[in-house]
Amino acid sequence: MTVLIILGVLLVALLVVVPLLERSSFRISAEQTSKMSRWILPLLVVMVVVQLIMHFTSN
Repeated sequence: MTVLIILGVLLVALLVVVPLLERSSFRISAEQTSKMSRWILPLLVVMVVVQLIMHFTSN
C-alpha cells in the first residue's frame, strides 16, 4: 500500500512540475550543462563509497 501512495505522489508531482517547467523561461546554457555534468560522476563515486562505509560499519 505504501508503494502505491509513493507512486501516486510522484505521479501528481510529475503532472504539476512538468507543465510549470514548460511555461517558465528557465533555460540552461550548454556551458552550464557541461560544468554540471563534469561533477556528476565524481559525486556518484563519493556517494557509493560513503554508502559502502556506512553499510560495513553498521554491522
